[in-house]
Amino acid sequence: MKQIRIHGRGGQGVVTAAELIAIAAFKTGLIAQAFPAFGVERTGAPIEAFARIDEKEIKLREQINNPDILIIQDATLLENAALYRGTNEKTVIIINTGKTKEDIINHIKTAGGNFLPENIHIIDATKIALKNLGKNIVNTTILGAFAHATKLVSLDALRQAIAEKFVEKGQALIDKNIKAIEETFSS
Repeated sequence: MKQIRIHGRGGQGVVTAAELIAIAAFKTGLIAQAFPAFGVERTGAPIEAFARIDEKEIKLREQINNPDILIIQDATLLENAALYRGTNEKTVIIINTGKTKEDIINHIKTAGGNFLPENIHIIDATKIALKNLGKNIVNTTILGAFAHATKLVSLDALRQAIAEKFVEKGQALIDKNIKAIEETFSS
């Protein structure tokens, strides 16, 4: 089983990102679950959502304390040592930032994180989201990098998940989101 914890801020679509991962996993023929950490969510406040992917039934129904994969939608959260709880050097971390990998590695170490450099994936999802969506909403955009780094879901499965999740929002928005994930997948 692969356990994924997503960190971001209220209004950034953290919960939607977890749902899209689960839908894409289903499209790939896997079992998945997605759920948020409930609390007093408000725009701009740090929030978490979780996803699990496995080939067999998932019986766990608790928050993820020891993630295999950590997705950080907002790099300002990297300063919070609690972000790294339950991680180890083998945890894969995908970070939305415009900074260099070296800067991020030093920043993470200072804040208490310890990851193998090859497990740290940097993507400027904000830049790609602004270009493709016209908004700083990185939840879908960063998932292209997630698919590329982890190989847990395919790019095609993500395309299908976005089309299914956003069907009521119209084809234009679906197409923009798909273009954004394709760009982050290739970056």
